[in-house]
Amino acid sequence: MNKAKKLMVANWKMNPLSVKDAIRIFSGIKQTASRLSNVQTVIAPPYLYIDELSRLYKGHRISFAGQDVFWEKEGSFTGEISSQMLKNSGAEYVIVGHSERRALGESDTEVNKKVLAATKAGLIAILCIGESNRDHKNGTHLSFLTSQLEEALNDVPKSRLSNIIIAYEPIWAIGKNEEEAMKPEELYETVLFIRKIIVSLFGKSVALRIPILYGGSAESGNTEKLLTRGMVDGLLVGHASLKVDEFSNMLRIAQSV
Repeated sequence: MNKAKKLMVANWKMNPLSVKDAIRIFSGIKQTASRLSNVQTVIAPPYLYIDELSRLYKGHRISFAGQDVFWEKEGSFTGEISSQMLKNSGAEYVIVGHSERRALGESDTEVNKKVLAATKAGLIAILCIGESNRDHKNGTHLSFLTSQLEEALNDVPKSRLSNIIIAYEPIWAIGKNEEEAMKPEELYETVLFIRKIIVSLFGKSVALRIPILYGGSAESGNTEKLLTRGMVDGLLVGHASLKVDEFSNMLRIAQSV
């Protein structure tokens, strides 16, 4: 992946309800995304839609991602989807350890298994980390982030680190308005802290190459501030990515910064 490009990931979650609507939303986004040379757009629709949508675009400026993955390649694992299945459907990326998966009981150990399986299969893992509350007095949220990163990246070989992206999504900032969401200055401090952790695990050269995204109430109104003053390499966008005009505007802003 070209590090200079801004990475804009659209996490559609369990939306929309029909492939017809998925095609409509994707087609609208494609009109803008396909023209932007400095933005890599990644669409993460429900798994059912990846194959259908990937047939509608054959360029390199739009890619597709799974929203989750299982760590086994195949077998008796009812309801699960493997890395190879995602690749066969047209996905190049996969979101791992999203806060909504963790809220359903996913552990750091399971996240680590998924990271290892995805990167071994050649997928780019978008590893999500983030604290529930921000403790400015004691800094416990920093210890929490350290633990999440250390456990999720345990035993990942250096040769696969080019297939790792970190998505920082503070849970307390999700679903908030712009005033209540994370301030760019706070984000910048956290990005520096995350890079320091990666330096301690893998060395400075690796730490500088791994992209860091931000997720948490990102919208067109704060896109420029988050990307420039927050010093992130892109955004992980939730509900706003289902609105064609809104997300397209975010992509254009990312292109301009």
